[in-house]
Order: sequence, then C-alpha cells, then structure tokens
Amino acid sequence: MIIGCGGLGCPVLQYLSAAGVGSLGIIDHDLVEESNLQRQILFSTKDIGRPKVLAAMEKLNRYNPFITITPIQNKLDVSNALEIINQYQIIVDCSDNFKTRYLVNDACIIQDKPLVSGSIYKFEGQVTVFNYLKGPTYRCLYPEPPEQEFTSNCSETGVIGTITGLTGTLMANEVIKIIIGIGKVLSGKLLTFDILSSRFSTFDYKLIPENREIVELAEDYNMSCENGIKEITADELKEKLSRNEPLQIIDVREPFEFQERNIGGTLIPLKQLEKNLHKIEKDIPLVIVCRSGVRSMSAAQILLKNNFSNIYNLKGGLIEY
Repeated sequence: MIIGCGGLGCPVLQYLSAAGVGSLGIIDHDLVEESNLQRQILFSTKDIGRPKVLAAMEKLNRYNPFITITPIQNKLDVSNALEIINQYQIIVDCSDNFKTRYLVNDACIIQDKPLVSGSIYKFEGQVTVFNYLKGPTYRCLYPEPPEQEFTSNCSETGVIGTITGLTGTLMANEVIKIIIGIGKVLSGKLLTFDILSSRFSTFDYKLIPENREIVELAEDYNMSCENGIKEITADELKEKLSRNEPLQIIDVREPFEFQERNIGGTLIPLKQLEKNLHKIEKDIPLVIVCRSGVRSMSAAQILLKNNFSNIYNLKGGLIEY
C-alpha cells in the first residue's frame, strides 16, 4: 500500500510496478496540479485536474499490465486506516504531513505491518523502515511532532525535484529488500543525505518498548506543535551573539563538516548525542545547528525527551546563516 501519490509516491510506484510487485494499492485524495509536474514524474500536462490515483494507475498499467493496481481516491484517516492497511503486507508512507505519519505508524503497530518511510526537507532526504520484525517505530524516532515551521510541504518550501526521485527510489529499494529477503533493511537506522554536498549518513535509533503497546488508534491526530522547541533565525542568532547573551551552541553535524565551516559552539554529532548529554548545561538556552535544520530538529527532539528545555533550532541551518 502506497500512501500518497506525490513526489515520493511516484518513483516508488514506478519501480515497484516495473519490478513486478503483484498487487499495489494507492491512496490519495488530491488532483494533479501544474505545480506538481516538476517532481511528480508519473504525470504530464494532460493529467492536470485529474485524480492522481487514476492518472497513476493508467500510466502504471501501460508499464506493466500483469499486476493489480487498486486506486483509492480518499483521505486516509482514523475511520478507514485499519481496514485499508490490513489488506496489504507492506506499507509505504509517502505522505507529506505529520498527522498522517503518526496515524500510519499506529495502524501498522496494531496490525504488525512493516512501514517503509521517507521524507524530505529542503535539500535533505531521509529514509528508514519502522516496525520491521517488531523493531523500532516512528514514535521511537520522533516522540513528538515538530513545530509548525517544520510541517510545510514541498509546495510551500520549494524543492529540487531530483530529491524526491532519489528518496522514493531508496524507499522502493527497501520494499524490494523486504520482499526478497536480501541485504540489511534500514530498521533502527535512519539514512540521511544532502543533495547539495552529495553526502550520505546513517544514524541508529533504538526501540522504546512502550511505543509498541498501541492497541487502538487515537480519536484525533491533529497534532499540537507546542512541544517546547522554538526556532531562531540566522539574524536573530547573530544578534544574540553580538550582545554576548548566554547561549550554548550545539553543532550536530559530522566532524569533517565542522572542520570545513562552523560558528563555534560544541560539536556533538547527532548519532553521539545521547551518549554526551552530560556535556550540555540544562540551565542555559540551547541553540542546535546543522547544515539545513533537519538533523538539528531531530537532536532537539532527543534533548526534549531527556528533559532539556529552552531549546532553539536554527531555522534553515548553516545554509541560511
């Protein structure tokens, strides 16, 4: 089941249909818009105004007429998630909002389905696999939703179309690995990459057992973003530094990135953060920085979970700075 037929869903569907995956479900309620065409490569100008799931089904059937494609032109929500997901063996989350991601995660836990997940933010992509062989879940990686500023979609923030293709291709690869039982599935591992520097990194995250104890869906997945993490712009940070305000800057990039360019502060790479919490003062405001703001948001979530407060995420990362 492919949830979302946008920038990520299109390449996932193309590669899985070409590979001969016998049964593919697609759920999406949107219509094709002109602004989609730059990254949603299943569609053409002739499809503008048509339901995405129907346009995708027609194109995929021309690629491979020997598979079964089930289009569902609807929103995935609490009322239908369990019924729809129960019909499929592997779930692929190509959605672009946190409400759906938490919903899909919980439904997959209840029905014990592996969940291949991908996301993008500006120039960074992320791919991982949740709930594989009772492994870590989405809530283990993201206990709380990020602030509203980090919930925008591609249309709002702008995106280079190739990053959706790269992310979707890597997601399809994880599905194929699960199906044929080859290689090491990205369970408990978050693959991140930056298309501007062509650098890939992998970070480990662990199962939090209580996150697997979900037995029913919540009544409402309208997530609150009041989670104790604030954002700070590059100009605001520069002003605070010029006034010598008490701040801790924690840089969660890799050492080679820090050596190439940094704004001072303490280097603690994201994958080493939980082992080095003792190096961070709890009574001084924290500014977390990385290249574009994605890894720093993950770091801020970890700090919040460990009872740190007064946390600022550098908006747009060092690219903006």
